[in-house]
Amino acid sequence: MPQIFTASADTRLRTGMLLVALVFAGCLLFLGGFMDATYATLVGWVRDQPVPFSHAHHVGALGIDCRYCHTSVEVSAEAGLPPTHVCMTCHSEIWTGAPMLAPVRQSLATGTPIAWRRVARLPDYVYFNHSIHISRGVPCVTCHGRVDRMPLLARAEPFQMRWCLACHRDPASHLRPRDQVTRMDWSEWDRHPERHADFGRRMMARYHIEPAKLIDCSTCHR
Repeated sequence: MPQIFTASADTRLRTGMLLVALVFAGCLLFLGGFMDATYATLVGWVRDQPVPFSHAHHVGALGIDCRYCHTSVEVSAEAGLPPTHVCMTCHSEIWTGAPMLAPVRQSLATGTPIAWRRVARLPDYVYFNHSIHISRGVPCVTCHGRVDRMPLLARAEPFQMRWCLACHRDPASHLRPRDQVTRMDWSEWDRHPERHADFGRRMMARYHIEPAKLIDCSTCHR
């Protein structure tokens, strides 16, 4: 009876299956690395804006509080972007003819809002409420980084699910006094975590924060 398969057929089959397995494993490794790369997380990336607004100048040098521009951060799910008249509160008096501020003046004259491009954007399937975090004492710098050092705003954290869950599993270490949530420099606090561990525990009891509920899927996916 004639032989259907040659002696090397089994070797070729095994080699082919091995190559498929290696390609599959390589794809998984690539995707895993890609999801952590800054190209995917956008950490450190600056987005072009209609006006090159400098947080380093306004927050760091001038000491303007975050809530002056982001007026709804304490009462709404959205932090809010500043309306043009907030910008013109100062710039109707200073730098009135600066070319870079032309879009601001045009926005005020026409009543058309400035089309700011969001830097800290979460997917549509994620529910996030700024007011809840602010009212519990989670400072702005936790998520947005040292904006007082950013000439142009860039994303400071990856906003991946595991990053959010790390905080939800251990909320006590991230809580700060509510009246200082817009404070940028917490280096002294961070150098002595043992001094503030009791504060975190007391705040969790005061606000009835339960990590078991915070890591429930329905907390962020509704």
